Amino acid sequence: MKLFTIGFTKKDAKTFFGLLIKNNVKILIDIRLNNHSQLAGFSKGNDLDYFLKAIAGIDYFYFIQAAPEESLLKKWQKGEISWPEYEGAYKEMLVKRNVIGKIDAKILENGCLLCSEPTAEQCHRRLLGEYLMDKVPGLEIVHI
Repeated sequence: MKLFTIGFTKKDAKTFFGLLIKNNVKILIDIRLNNHSQLAGFSKGNDLDYFLKAIAGIDYFYFIQAAPEESLLKKWQKGEISWPEYEGAYKEMLVKRNVIGKIDAKILENGCLLCSEPTAEQCHRRLLGEYLMDKVPGLEIVHI
C-alpha cells in the first residue's frame, strides 16, 4: 500500500497535478494548519478541492487533526526550537490527538499527504507518514 506526500511550494499547477496523476493518487489528504492562505495560489482549500476533481478525478480531505499546533509551528519558524525538538513535539501531538484513530486506513492507499514545504525532509508530512507507517502494516511512503 503506497501513501504519497507532496508539497505545493515551488511547483506550478501543471507540475503539481501532473505528479498526482502520474502516481495514480486517489485522494489528497491536506494536513496544513491553514489551507486558505492567499499565498497558496491554486492550492487554497475550496479551489484545490474543485481543481483536483475537475482535472484529475481526485478526492480531497482536509485532515486538520494532523496539522501542527500553531504555537509549535511558530516556534520552529522563528528558530526558537531545533528540528529534533519540533519532531519530538509533533510526534507527541499525533499520539495525544489519537490521529491514527481519526483516519480511515482505507484512504491511505494511493492517498497523498499535502503540505506546503517543497521537500519532505523538514516537513510534518514526512513525520506523519512515518508515524502512519509504524501503525499501518504494509504501508510504504513515497515523497513526490
